Amino acid sequence: MATPDASPAPGTRSSYADVHARSLADPEGFWLEAAQAIDWTTPPTRAVDSSNAPLHRWFPDGVLNTAHNCLDRHVDAGRGDALALVHDSAMTGTVTRYTYAQLRDEVAALAGALAAQGVGKGDRVLVYLPMIPRAPVAMLACARLGAVHSVVFGGFAPRELAARIDDAAPDVVLTCSGGIEPKRRVEYLPAVAEALETASHPVRTVLVHHRDGFETALADVAERGGAAWKDWDEAVAAAEPAACVDVAATDPLYVLYTSGTTGRPKGVVRDNGGHAVALRWTMENIYDVGPGQAMCTASDVGWVVGHSYIVYGPLLAGATTVMYEGKPVGTPDAGAFWRLIEDHGVRSFFTAPTALRAIRRQDPEGALMKEHDLSTLAHFYAAGERLDPETQRWIEGLLGMPVIDHWWQTETGWAIAANPVGLEELPVKIGSSSVPSPGFDLVVLDGLGEPVGPGEEGNIAVRLPLPPGTLPTLWGDDQRYIDSYLSAFEGHYATGDSGLVDEDGYVFVLGRTDDVINVSGHRLSTGVLEAALAAHPAVAECAVVGLADPLKGQRPSGYVVLKSGVETPEPGSPAEAALLEELRQAVRRGVGPVADFRDVAIVDALPKTRSGKILRKTMRQMADGEEYTVPSTIEDASVLDDLRRLLHPQR
Repeated sequence: MATPDASPAPGTRSSYADVHARSLADPEGFWLEAAQAIDWTTPPTRAVDSSNAPLHRWFPDGVLNTAHNCLDRHVDAGRGDALALVHDSAMTGTVTRYTYAQLRDEVAALAGALAAQGVGKGDRVLVYLPMIPRAPVAMLACARLGAVHSVVFGGFAPRELAARIDDAAPDVVLTCSGGIEPKRRVEYLPAVAEALETASHPVRTVLVHHRDGFETALADVAERGGAAWKDWDEAVAAAEPAACVDVAATDPLYVLYTSGTTGRPKGVVRDNGGHAVALRWTMENIYDVGPGQAMCTASDVGWVVGHSYIVYGPLLAGATTVMYEGKPVGTPDAGAFWRLIEDHGVRSFFTAPTALRAIRRQDPEGALMKEHDLSTLAHFYAAGERLDPETQRWIEGLLGMPVIDHWWQTETGWAIAANPVGLEELPVKIGSSSVPSPGFDLVVLDGLGEPVGPGEEGNIAVRLPLPPGTLPTLWGDDQRYIDSYLSAFEGHYATGDSGLVDEDGYVFVLGRTDDVINVSGHRLSTGVLEAALAAHPAVAECAVVGLADPLKGQRPSGYVVLKSGVETPEPGSPAEAALLEELRQAVRRGVGPVADFRDVAIVDALPKTRSGKILRKTMRQMADGEEYTVPSTIEDASVLDDLRRLLHPQR
């Protein structure tokens, strides 16, 4: 193994600049040193294998087991009684705690049941579960066997579920009676049954965890889809606990699907070795969380954030992960997050900007926050979409601490740009995702692939190889991976995002490249326009899309949701006209007349995915009268109906 540089003296931290520079100059030494924080059956002697470039693999000669590193190693080290998982359900009013020893035993038991169903190394298991402890147990049980899990967000439509079954070809599906939403219960079993009947690939077994309060029972679906439907608890009771199975570092740990431009979902692959090394490194250096400390990530295990920082990251670090079944507002109120921090002594909290905007809309003065003791909170993070400056200033003002906006993707699995507070807490710049993470050689390129200067907007790309923990390929389709990500700029991974890097090296992500609009030859980011709108004191959240214009090419059109407590003016009234003019002037002041911003409307809600991303492309297609498909990930399809009536009242 390569000899690492001398470590800093105890109690000191390396500077970010030194660490980032070393990660690019000596990736071999840097990541082999980071790999020492992981237990290996066969330690790697090489870091990166570039023999098949542009496809690169990490730790090609290493052998390990991810579940062992998440659970058994901590138990073996005498920390079996340490708190591993807290499940806090606002939906059922219960809190359940698991020590590392208890969680290991639960995982080993389910792994034994899966093995009894014929699941082994390399086999796929589809997980279709809500935010209950069975979800991380299922993921870790697959990892224990060397099987590959593919988690599908609970509540996805049968058609989408079937598409993922056909692509991943799982032998077993793990599911339950259903998920609980604030105003309804979502039945899972009919959806799974329909998906099995729709899919071409035959699933062998479905294990069902029973939850009270749902209409569909196991017996109601037992004859459907050609699979053997079995009770989860009975299968576990009949099996012997399974030991950890060694896998190659380059073997896949999971496949997670993200939307593809062709309509066929893309299966992002995450390998075992690079994933474990990278996430373990980030817990210490980006999130500043270690053994005995609590991290709460308010996401869902169906998304990449949930994979990385509800399940794997905290457990790899020996920390406590707080898993929340509830919403940022309405379960019961906009103080839910602050209660979680107080009740569980959370050190680092991570959520999406859309959740913060929802809280701001309900509790703009932060009265509910003041009811809770947040003294354990050291760091507050946002990611998943652009954190608009107005929301960032608002939440920073209430918390009295910097809010760390960091930027990453399903494909990367961890932050491309972040404030590395575990190394060196850098000043926060409003509107910036901070600086490139160590391992990411980030550049901004023009349309011809040439680097642009500081402060100039362009296409954000990363020089290859990508660091460990990022996707090595797409499931079963290396060429699609190359075509989708590695072909636009030779030698680079194209993020699909536009932005700039300022003179201090801070990254500003302005939006997807298809969110850049061209108004009379002027390229404008919708993110910049939205920031100007959001600065108006009445605005809770907003979206701007570019509409086709026969004269200008495109024109910006804004949609605004007002804060709770702000009276929505009557349509066509003088009050509405005055407010709309104020919004136009806000953009004129913030961006300038070049935006030619005239179209703006007040709406009750914006169409979003369940992960909180605004469906700007769908909104643009609707407004332009183009054909569009209602995404399966939409949170509330009725919002699209309201928007359609606003855009096309004559229809």
